[in-house]
Amino acid sequence: MNERENQPMQPRFPGMPADASGPLRAPHRCARENSPVVIETPHLVSLCFDEHGMQSCMYVDGPDLLALGYTRTMAGFLLLHPRPRRIAMIGLGGGSLAKYCYRHLPDARITSIEINPDVIALRDRFRIPPDDARFTVLCADGARYVAEAGEACADVLIVDGFDAGGLPLALGTRQFYADCRRHLADGGVLAVNLLVDDPRVADCLAALRDAFGASAALAPAEDSALNLIVFAWKSDAPLPSLETMIERANALADRHSVDLGEAAVRIELGASYDWSRFGEPVDA
Repeated sequence: MNERENQPMQPRFPGMPADASGPLRAPHRCARENSPVVIETPHLVSLCFDEHGMQSCMYVDGPDLLALGYTRTMAGFLLLHPRPRRIAMIGLGGGSLAKYCYRHLPDARITSIEINPDVIALRDRFRIPPDDARFTVLCADGARYVAEAGEACADVLIVDGFDAGGLPLALGTRQFYADCRRHLADGGVLAVNLLVDDPRVADCLAALRDAFGASAALAPAEDSALNLIVFAWKSDAPLPSLETMIERANALADRHSVDLGEAAVRIELGASYDWSRFGEPVDA
């Protein structure tokens, strides 16, 4: 849940929707250190931790739409597991993917794990639905959650857990990705958001490959050169062909507002990436 640039706060960010311009309403910040900031324009509500990074973004008139391109790419997990029944998410933020899944996957049980209570306290500002039989928000450590929750608990696991310092150390270790794989049911899919300028990105990729082997693929995020999405799956099946993914995208089109065909193209593009281009692991 982070798209950032090395410029002071402006009404535009990498991947920010084109209609984001307009007067900024005075930001709302919680009192504690590392607390989130809410910034509003006439068309958007955004969640940030500082002047350099946007964590989440919501259309005022379309709160369930995926406003940021990287979230639309992450929705590509549907091309690998079209009808998940159990979805776990590490990192709530403004709830973009949580709201999308809640609306478009009515048969899914969704659990969102967020470590920062100040973020959870903003759920009404971002029109995140209340807890019910299908949706639960837990205030907990995501790494500890997957370590302790047991085996084969989720069909899809989404990891997008950034704070003011970037990706927490606990969400990029070999143990964490091994726990993620164990947490998935057979055939389950992991989707991870990484930043290519994170000094630890090579370590994260190496740890993920250790856990999933060849059952993993990269996808450059839509509208952002900084976000890199990684998909991994708990099976020995190869990555579906572009033709197969496009067929799945077309079959799902009537039930989804996101362009899954675009996600398919990005997954196919990422399949040609050399993982080593992102550097050598520091702890190798």
